Amino acid sequence: MKRKADKVSRVAKGQELEVEHLVEVTDVDPKQARTLLRRHGADWPKLKDQAEALKKED
Repeated sequence: MKRKADKVSRVAKGQELEVEHLVEVTDVDPKQARTLLRRHGADWPKLKDQAEALKKED
């Protein structure tokens, strides 16, 4: 069961570039970017909207 939890909490190696890109274009922190990518995949318009919403909450 531990292994399954680890998979859920980590972004795949290929997605690390997407995390970096999302951090650069939206100014969210890397942890938030990983969470958004896990939830929404590569839906960039939705990712950007959700990142903007997170920034407004801060």
